[in-house]
Amino acid sequence: MSGGPLLLSCDAVAKGYGARPLFEDLSFGLFAGDRVGLVGPNGSGKTTFLRILAGLEEPDRGGRSLRRGVRLGYVPQDPTFPAERTVEEVLGEALAGDPAEEFEKDTRIAVTLGRAGFADAAQTVATLSGGWQKRLAIARELVRAPDILLMDEPTNHLDLDGILWLEALLKSEASAYLVVSHDRWFLENVAARMIEIDRRHEKGIFAAEGGYADFLEKRDEALRGQAEYQASLANKVRREIEWLRRGAKARTTKAKGRIQSAGRLVDELAEIRERTAREAPTGIDFTATLRKTKKLLAATGLEKSFGGKRIVGGLDLLITPGLRLGLLGPNGSGKTTLLSLLDGSLEPDGGEIVRAERLRIVRFEQGRESLDPEVSLQRALAPEGDSVVYRDRSIHVAGWAKRFLFRPEQLQTPVSRLSGGEQARILIARLMLQPADLLILDEPTNDLDIPTLEVLEESLADFPGGLVLVTHDRFLLDRVANLLLALDGQGGAEYFADYPQWEASRKPVPAPARAEPEKPTERKIAAGAKRLSYLEKREWEQMEEKILQAETLLADRQRQAEDPAIVTDPAALNERYQALEAARLDVERLYARWAELEGKQG
Repeated sequence: MSGGPLLLSCDAVAKGYGARPLFEDLSFGLFAGDRVGLVGPNGSGKTTFLRILAGLEEPDRGGRSLRRGVRLGYVPQDPTFPAERTVEEVLGEALAGDPAEEFEKDTRIAVTLGRAGFADAAQTVATLSGGWQKRLAIARELVRAPDILLMDEPTNHLDLDGILWLEALLKSEASAYLVVSHDRWFLENVAARMIEIDRRHEKGIFAAEGGYADFLEKRDEALRGQAEYQASLANKVRREIEWLRRGAKARTTKAKGRIQSAGRLVDELAEIRERTAREAPTGIDFTATLRKTKKLLAATGLEKSFGGKRIVGGLDLLITPGLRLGLLGPNGSGKTTLLSLLDGSLEPDGGEIVRAERLRIVRFEQGRESLDPEVSLQRALAPEGDSVVYRDRSIHVAGWAKRFLFRPEQLQTPVSRLSGGEQARILIARLMLQPADLLILDEPTNDLDIPTLEVLEESLADFPGGLVLVTHDRFLLDRVANLLLALDGQGGAEYFADYPQWEASRKPVPAPARAEPEKPTERKIAAGAKRLSYLEKREWEQMEEKILQAETLLADRQRQAEDPAIVTDPAALNERYQALEAARLDVERLYARWAELEGKQG
């Protein structure tokens, strides 16, 4: 914790629905400057706990306290807005009760929209993708200048660019924040303290200073200590039970005390065993056909456009058994379009796709359209009867459901009443029943908890067929994919060996520090000419001057954005912050190109 004043706390809160408790006696405090990540298995009550902290839901027992004068912001997992509202109006409504002057509100709205990347303040909610609606939900809270920001799965629906934007935003925020997330890479980058809600822990909650990696080490150490204590307690209980069975030779006061002590030990052991009993992890294991074909799918010169916009242009792609291809690109760059071209549900405008004879493709859809919300869980898992056939073996639907952590009493529950993670597990269960040569997975990790993600990773890494994967989970992408294809949304595509290589390609390499601009010497130019083309040589010679001009423009744009004369003009403010961001990106692009040319010339 930061050591600052306590801003928000809860004491011994409990919550349950029906006879099933979510959690009991949870206590937690959020301090000024705190940067906290919250994890826990599906069903542990993370969202409910966050809503209790936000004051949106009352606990069954216990209390919640917010320091007087502290402003609190809350970003829900699935934000909703009136479709006809503009992004500017959404932020304006968020400031409806704020005592600030109107011109101050307009300034805050313009600056916040600029920070969130909205170029058009008049854009309506109906035109926004899920990722941009999530950005709007975050901006709606930021414009209120909260002292505390509570966020439930903020990376859901964001593409990688959006996640990197959010990471940078949180790192620059002065507010204390608490984020619920299953994105392990994100947690490692933004959290300075981790907590886990899980009935395994003695108080139902475990806290550790540091990022996600530190949390894993400390939690495992604590659980090992707990297991050792449980084993020691079990031995002690066994000895006491043996003594009780022999019968006390004399019913002395001392013997009666030992009998009572033995009873307490038995009760304690039973409580620990009940608390630490773990459900088996989800049984994810995709079935491959094990065909020996060397080439599953070959695409040559693939082309696809929509409404005059080129989405895929001149793409060559070869998928073989064992290839695990990860697709990268911002929302709208054509990742889902490319998947549809590969599985044959969409025809290309140009180029050729050759698929192996009787190629069996199994696809995981990004949405949940194939799930009928009205049918029961049992019918969703086993549409044809009371059993399923998995690897030529008949399995009763109750046993199949248990493999995916569903309880018997849930079998008649309508799909609409299941959580997002539970619905995702239904889709994975369906996929496992279909032997595949090629798996195509479009955002399979949405709503899955970390234990399920870990099992999914292992299964995908062991899958012997071909795999094409779209995911914003960088941890899974880095572990599973052995080749990446990055789409730029304008028809261009580039291959990378792994995620770190792709990430490094996006970061500008700063020029060497220098007191004064260093002019290229004739010797350097001559040496460079051996490796650079004529046009590249000309570009390299002019690069230093271009960078100086771009840096001068950046400084000028910074001054314009900070001009007091436009403080009351939100349209001008938004325009200048957009221009400032464009100038900054141009400087980064030039430095990156300079480094590339320097590398070519050795």
